[in-house]
Formats: sequence, structure tokens, C-alpha cells
Amino acid sequence: MMERYCNYKNGKLAYHKVGAGPVVLLIHGFGEDASIWNAQVAFLKNNFTVITPSIPGTGNADMLQPQTGKDAVEMEDYAQAIKKIIEEENITHFVMLGHSLGGYITLAFAALYPEQLKGFGLIHSTAFADNAEKKETRLKGIQVMEEYGAYAFIKTTIPNLFAARFKAAHPEKIDLLIERAKNSNTQACQQYYEAMRLRPDRTNVLKNAGCPVLFIMGTEDKAAPMEDVLQQSHLPNCSYVYILPETGHIGMWEETEKVNQHINSFLMSVYNNPAEA
Repeated sequence: MMERYCNYKNGKLAYHKVGAGPVVLLIHGFGEDASIWNAQVAFLKNNFTVITPSIPGTGNADMLQPQTGKDAVEMEDYAQAIKKIIEEENITHFVMLGHSLGGYITLAFAALYPEQLKGFGLIHSTAFADNAEKKETRLKGIQVMEEYGAYAFIKTTIPNLFAARFKAAHPEKIDLLIERAKNSNTQACQQYYEAMRLRPDRTNVLKNAGCPVLFIMGTEDKAAPMEDVLQQSHLPNCSYVYILPETGHIGMWEETEKVNQHINSFLMSVYNNPAEA
């Protein structure tokens, strides 16, 4: 699967595109890269065009700079970078699904460009802003990364993202995710954390959604607690809600087949029959 690039501002964006049919974008989360979606891409590509961007600052995608007059890069900036990829591929309407940080970017995109979305989804993500305690945790995380680097920080956080059952049964998968984080750009990871800390409440985006919204949540997810996400799932006019028992924050790996089926069902519903879309 060859990586594609396009120029953006003073740097370049990077993404993969495979398959044929209606379009779905899958946006990865913090401490991950686009490969987190490999099982979903393999499953969906026979019926859909699947695009997996690298969030700017991850992999071969260059970091963004704050807009003039701003002190930090914000979720809207990442959403605008995604818009550039869509334009580069001459795509007008699509479904966008985001995991964790990718969900925050998806919500920012839905706020800016709702007319382009046939549907969108939060995979282990939340529309709530950080509370005061979480904002403080983000600042501490930025400081730890400053002192020890992003990899050292991510290495300690990744195991806590998984449910106990999966962690005990598949230590090699957790090691693999940690290994993939080795090349994390510390400055970019600090930038993501600051953008997360600054992001606003987006529940209004869910309330005003003019398209179906997918929610996938885990009963043992501490990063995007099920109780929070369940509250939000009642806000859109049309929601598809899936709860993964005994699952933490990385359902794409912990319950691969179920997540594949849930995403596929959502896309089939949104596009009715992909062959005709």
C-alpha cells in the first residue's frame, strides 16, 4: 500500500488510499499511526474506498504551525489539513470516523464542514471538553514529554488503554503498539496534548448533526468512559450505538471482528447499497 503525499502550507501531508466505492476516512489517535486501522482497512476495502491519513506530525506528515495570532495548533487546524486531503482526491461527500484524538478532529471537521459528511463516528472518543483535572493531567504529560521524550511517555500510557482481559491474554500486541510508537515526534505529541487541552465542548455538533453518527465504546475504557459517551449518544437525531463488553480504549485491536462489523453496518446503512452510491 503506497503512501500518498500532498503539499500543505509549508510542508506535506501523508495518507494511504485503497479500495473502491463510497469513501470512508479513518483518523488514528494519539501515540498511534494509521496502521492502527490495518484490520479495518483490509475488511472494508472490498466495498469502500478507505483513506487513512497520518495526523500532521505523525510518520511522514509534517507538523503544523499555529495560525497567525494563535499560540497553539487547535483541532480545527488538523480538520483543515484533512480537508486538503479530501480536495486532493476530488472527494465531495464521505464518512469520517475517528479514534480518540481522531474523534476530536472528526468533531472539529463536522463543525466546520458538515455539508461534506454523509455520516461521522466516534470510536472510543468523546464530545466533552477536558475538565479541570484532565487539563492539569495534559499539562503534566507535556512536561513529562519535555523531560523524557514522547516515547517514554507513551510507553507508560499504552498498557493502561487496554482492558485487563486483553492485556493478560495478548502482551505481544501491547508490545507491538509500544514498538510502533518508537519514532514518535516529541514536539508533535506535545502539540496534540495542548490541542486536546484547549478543545471546546462539541456536544452541540452532535445535537445539530444532519447525518447519522456512530458511537463505539468499551465498558472498561478509562480514557473515554462509557458513561460519558452513552450520554452523548442520545444527542444526535440518528445514532448507531455499539457497546463492547470487557473492552478498553482500543477496540480495533481488542474486538477486531466486532468493530469491523459495526463499522461495516454503519457504512452500509449510511450509503444504503454501496454498489449504487
